[in-house]
Amino acid sequence: MRDTTPNVNATGAGHRLSVEDRAADGRAARARTPRSAHGDFEPSSHRTDPVDVIERQSATRVQELVPLRYGRMAESPFRFYRGAAAIMAGDLAGTPDSGIRVQLCGDAHLLNFRLLGSPERNLLFDINDFDETLPGPWEWDVKRLATSLVIAGRENGFSGPERAAIVLSGVSAYREQMRHFAGMRNLDVWYARVDEAHLQELAEGSLHSRGRRNVNEALSKARGRDSQQAFEKLTEVVDGRRRFAAVPQLITPVSELLPGQERDALEDQIRELVGRYGDSLQTDRRHLLQQYAIVDMARKVVGVGSVGTRCWIVLLLGRDGEDPLLLQAKEASESVLAPYAGASEYATQGERVVAGQRLMQAASDIFLGWQQTQGFDGKERAFYVRQLRDWKGIAETARMVPRGMRVFAGLCGVTLARAHARSGDRIAITSYLGRGDVFDQALVRFAESYADQNERDHQALVDAIASGRVTAAAA
Repeated sequence: MRDTTPNVNATGAGHRLSVEDRAADGRAARARTPRSAHGDFEPSSHRTDPVDVIERQSATRVQELVPLRYGRMAESPFRFYRGAAAIMAGDLAGTPDSGIRVQLCGDAHLLNFRLLGSPERNLLFDINDFDETLPGPWEWDVKRLATSLVIAGRENGFSGPERAAIVLSGVSAYREQMRHFAGMRNLDVWYARVDEAHLQELAEGSLHSRGRRNVNEALSKARGRDSQQAFEKLTEVVDGRRRFAAVPQLITPVSELLPGQERDALEDQIRELVGRYGDSLQTDRRHLLQQYAIVDMARKVVGVGSVGTRCWIVLLLGRDGEDPLLLQAKEASESVLAPYAGASEYATQGERVVAGQRLMQAASDIFLGWQQTQGFDGKERAFYVRQLRDWKGIAETARMVPRGMRVFAGLCGVTLARAHARSGDRIAITSYLGRGDVFDQALVRFAESYADQNERDHQALVDAIASGRVTAAAA
């Protein structure tokens, strides 16, 4: 397949393949890799033991938190799946792909699609988690999303036909939206987004009254999840000074984490990290950051798969004691896709995450940036920084009925197509997918097969905990 990347000079001007040539590349890819082939999944006979994969990741993490990670992953197949991106990356590398690459999320399960606030103070629906982002085959993200829909559907007790309809909704929405983008101008694709008006229109046309109420409640709740809400919930006044309050298994103030000199050294490192990270921001946003002063910091336990990574939350105050900014600095390790898709082009893993997020999201946090810092062990570690909360809302999949999950799956498919269309060849992808549902039906088969594999892998972790091979803590 010919390279559809533009050949540009220093000014950005250059020659691109014609629309016809790009469409021909998509058809040629279909001849090499039939769409129906995506339905096949058989684990390799050389497949690495899933618990070994998890343990290798854990080796570089904060060891006292690793049992909590295992405890969370052992709770259910869906929770296991959320923490098993590295396992699936190895499996996806052995599946057919078209050879067309995009910027991947790398962990596109359905709970990584959520409501976010734009810099213009609008609510958008977008992808949220980019820890694993890297260029790679576009099919990998679609397969991870499709499988997550099956696993969530099984957890809710949905039947096979109901799960199939949910996957078809998500994948067909991806295919149809990509076709829509293929006919659009580049700037129009870049400005495309799913905003509040779109969500309400979708709810009115697709959901019953209960579902519409749930959407409106989610929109309202998301607006309330901002720095001010986090400030009121997560901090307290101690001896006249605002401080983070300890939350068991979630937040540990640095003042309680280490003794004397070690604590002081850690605080200095975090202060330096926040100060230097401003260099990665636009100049206007750097100016805004400089108007805040750090007053406290804490360690935060995040997510499922990320448990054990170093994550700090930092409280800053601006105009006065009621003008908070809460930042989260999270460790960025090599993407789980790197052994299969290639190493990042960026000098640090933090920049890799930020660059991928800015490329895939319709609008990113104004405080999103990156920096390196040196730990007590002398190792350089990469971090990316963003606001702790900025109008965030997450789907409650356990409350969804089949109809609601179908609508949500379609919304995820549309959003993923928009993210991929910004970086990849949307015309070639559209030509590859075609107008029929051959690829959609193949993904139904793949998702069910991989959900079976995920259940086996989850059971392997449960058995490893029972045998004492690994230690888990109550989540």
